[in-house]
Order: sequence, then structure tokens, then C-alpha cells
Amino acid sequence: MHSVYGPPLPDQRAAELPSLVSLEVGDLFPDITPAIYLQEDDLSIIRSAAEEALTGVDMNMINADDTINVLCSEHGFGVLGGWAYAEMIKTIKDVVKTRTGCENIRLRVTVGFGYKEAPEIIDYYGLDDHFEGQTAGVTPNDEGVPIETEIGTLYGLAELYDADWFIQAHHGDLRELYWHRLIDQALKPFAMSYARLETRGVYHFNFGPRSSNFVQRAIFDSAFIQKRYAFSALLLTAPSGIIGIDADNDLNAINRRLAVEGLKSYGKIVRLFAVIDECVAVMDGAKWLHYQHASGITFGNLINAQLDFFDLDTVPAGTGFALFERIPGAPKIRAVNPALKALVINHMYTNMMCTELPLNIPTIVVGRKLADRLLYDPANPEFMDVAVTAEDLAAALNFAKRIAGTDKVIVFDGSYGRINLSPALGEFLMEKAPDVSRKVEEELLPKWLKQRGIDPEEL
Repeated sequence: MHSVYGPPLPDQRAAELPSLVSLEVGDLFPDITPAIYLQEDDLSIIRSAAEEALTGVDMNMINADDTINVLCSEHGFGVLGGWAYAEMIKTIKDVVKTRTGCENIRLRVTVGFGYKEAPEIIDYYGLDDHFEGQTAGVTPNDEGVPIETEIGTLYGLAELYDADWFIQAHHGDLRELYWHRLIDQALKPFAMSYARLETRGVYHFNFGPRSSNFVQRAIFDSAFIQKRYAFSALLLTAPSGIIGIDADNDLNAINRRLAVEGLKSYGKIVRLFAVIDECVAVMDGAKWLHYQHASGITFGNLINAQLDFFDLDTVPAGTGFALFERIPGAPKIRAVNPALKALVINHMYTNMMCTELPLNIPTIVVGRKLADRLLYDPANPEFMDVAVTAEDLAAALNFAKRIAGTDKVIVFDGSYGRINLSPALGEFLMEKAPDVSRKVEEELLPKWLKQRGIDPEEL
């Protein structure tokens, strides 16, 4: 999807370079949860999975003359092109209408950074047509509504909660492990996507990880939310792709299942990324840098791979929090993983702070169009002061490998099911994967589960 937040797609994509290959996630970890959907598969697979998941959901609280808001989040549209997430949302609307007779079903698309994202999403995925014009984009700066919680008054977004009922249509993408730590991940939107700017700020800066996760729990447990909440449906992902849809009236039950699946599916690949000793990262996705995927793992998790953020014994040291203050005993880590030796940016969205990257690692921007966008990016006014420009992708990558002193290259381009990389890194990962798999299964996974109150023997 072309966006005003990024330049037109580049003429050459990283995966097309003859020096790079594609490594299947299943070759690294044969026991990874298999996908039911990858990009450009038949969307009827998603519709059928959503319909089946919704059969067990109680909708008796909804009357035909009620109003319903379906809440979705922009990052779900960053998973495998967004079409599967859009299809799940459309299916929710269709099933609810059929089962309850309710026709006043509105869609609310929540975004994090700007006013243009939601209209782009609504138009591109045909959501306005499917919801018969009852769609709206909602930003953190829009009108708030006070929510009384056990930790005080917090603020949601009024347009999300102006119906008799709301349905949470979310996704299980791991994304910012270094923030949520797989603690109440399914509830996180209540403190982020569905929250006013002030409350999002409480999450990011007043608490910092891990205690920030109290915020979403406090909001969700409030009387204000509970009397409006109907049910949740989540698009489930793994490094292999989309693995299913989970729907329930009990969000806590979904949350527990999401934690178990997240630890099992993502644990090995995240810890494998952590053993990468040196690499050049190539960014080539239509998202902000931290949110671009390689085998379903966002770049932010490689930036922060110095610490095991699944392990709750690890002192919190997430990016934003650690850059601004240092609590007693916090690990003395660098802002960017020292294994990242150079960065090549072929495509990205602007308007999100990321200047810590060129400040810490050599950064090459491909093409004048992208460089000009970054030169005038209000979120990164000094980015191009510490980055250089290359005429084309091949030249940029060759230069990056020379200054990095390594042939190990990994591409973040939105991929699931496989990693686009150099043969040198592919051989390295294949060599390390068996030991990582064994350590996760025998040592780390049981520990991670117990830390979250889950008995490994139950699984």
C-alpha cells in the first residue's frame, strides 16, 4: 500500500538481489507452528477460520437495535500485506449481523502517528464499502473520555466507546516484545490504540517496562469498559505466517493462550536472532523501521536482542525508557545491538523517531527520493546529518558490507515464513539453530512459562 508517509516503492527490492537467498523458517525449526495463510493465499481460508472461531462466542447480549463499534489497530494491516486482517474484520461484521440482526455496526480504525493513516487504510482495503459508510479513523489526539480505574483516572478515546457495545478485533503479532514482555499482550491496545495521548504517555514514560503493563489491565478491568465489552477476536501469527484466529468473550483466556503460543512460536527465532554476532540489516518494508518484519520478527527485536525480554528476571531496559533514564541496577546496554554493524534503508515510512540508529551504526539511505523525505522529516530532523546516500541498492549493500567487515546480511521486508538473507548468514543460522532449539525447549521455555504462572506440564 502506497502511503503519504513514505516515498513510492523502490524500483528494486532487496529480495531480488542475486547475492541474497531465502531461508524457510521450517528449515531452521521444523516444529514451528504451521501457517494456514501466507501472503496472496486464498482469503477464504481466513473467512472460514474466523467463522469457526466465532461459533463459540456468546452474542446474546447484543440486540437488533443496539449500536456496535468494531475496534481495529493499524499494525494489524502491517501483517502480510494486511488483507488477512481486513478479511477477519469484515467477517466479524457479517457474522454479528447474521446472528444478532444488528445492522448499526461501525468500524473504528485506530492509529498511532498521524491523521492520514486511517483514511489510507479504510480506502485501500475497501472497509468503507463493507461497513456501508460507517467507518472512522481515530488518533490519540482525538476527544478523550475519562475512565475511572483502580490506579486513578485514565483516558480512552470517546469515539471508540460511543456505542452500546464494542468488539475488539486485534492481532497477535509479537511486535514490541521489549515493551509488553508477553504480559497481558492481548490487553495492550487498551493502553495504546484505544487510549488518549496522555494515557499512552503514562504507558511509555511514567512507568516504563515492565510496570507499564498495569495500565492496560487497570483500564480493561474498569466498570466503564466491562459494561461495554462484547468479545474479542485476534488474528494469530507465528514466524511461519498466520496460524489461526482466536475469539472469546473471555479476553483473559485469549491472553493466556496468546502467551503460551507466543513463547512457543516466537521463542526460538527471537533467541536465534540474539546469537547473531555481526550483520548488515537491509530495511525494505512499507512500515516504520522498528516495525518491519523478517520471518515475522520486527526489527525492533533485533535492535534490542542484547537481552532476553521473555525472561522476566531481566531488569526492564526497553528502548525509550532506557534512553532517557537509568534505574539502579539496570543493565548497561547500548541503545542499538552491537551486532548490527551497518544499516541499509531501501524503503521505510517516515514521521517516527529513529535517529538513534544512524547515531549508533553506519547508515546508508538508498536513492535521492527517500533521502529527501528524511531530510525534511519532522520526527528526525538530524537523521541525514549522520547518514549517507547511495544511488542504488546494490551499491549501498556493497558499501555497507565493506565498512561492516561482514558478508552476513538480513533483510526486513515484511516477510513471514522465510528470511531473506545472505548465504553466509543463512549458514550461520542453520548451524546455530539446533543448539538454540534445545536450550529453549529444555531451559528457557519452562522458565518463561512458570514466570507467567503457567505450568509447563499442563502443555
